[in-house]
Amino acid sequence: DGVPRCPHPPLERSRDLSKLPRPDPMHAERMRDRIDAVRVYSERVDDHYSILGWVEGPAAEGADVRGVSDYLVDLLDDEPFACELMDICVDVAIEFARCQVDAGADMIGIGDAAASLVGPEIYDEFVWPHEKKLVDGIHAMGASVRLHICGNTTSILKGMGRLDCDIVDLDSLSEVAEGRAAMGAQQVLLGNIDPVRMLRNGTPQEIRTALADCHDAAGDCYIVSAGCEVPRDTPEQNILAMCDFARSTR
Repeated sequence: DGVPRCPHPPLERSRDLSKLPRPDPMHAERMRDRIDAVRVYSERVDDHYSILGWVEGPAAEGADVRGVSDYLVDLLDDEPFACELMDICVDVAIEFARCQVDAGADMIGIGDAAASLVGPEIYDEFVWPHEKKLVDGIHAMGASVRLHICGNTTSILKGMGRLDCDIVDLDSLSEVAEGRAAMGAQQVLLGNIDPVRMLRNGTPQEIRTALADCHDAAGDCYIVSAGCEVPRDTPEQNILAMCDFARSTR
């Protein structure tokens, strides 16, 4: 009843990148499961819905491989190692994205949660170039890109805007108005009501009011959404309230 997690990261006690296996997306069980799901969606609803695939970004996957604390220390103490690790993560993500696009995905989401844990200087110098390589690689396949960085991204909003993503998510800890100011009028923003305090625990009217505030702050280049993942016990009427608001403002 939870998300997949690895209690002991592969390089938890080592910086030997030769020990890091490079998975084949078509044979690694969890990766192939995602590819097969994309293919099923494509066969059934390709003429009606956009189909979103997903990969992990360089900071998030680097933190998965090393552990969050060790990865953040690497960015300070051993930048060449951290960058080489992120290079590997990006290469694997591009190959995984390609398999999903070939299966029918027209958009790939990039989740890079750990990027919100670094300051703007480290983000711009080390993380951003790897995110940019991944974004450009997906665009080269003909797919669109949606970027999601969990947490408070206020200090790196300008950098996120320079990635040229088609959609940028804003978590509930970041202000929509600040995202718009940092990224310009044409950047499509998505978000960003609190998924727990508002979407799960709020009332339908409170949700509509919160989304109206987001829309006012974002302007027309805006997609209705929670700031992050929707909790599984969110009341159906609250989800429908979000959908109804989106339809009413088209």
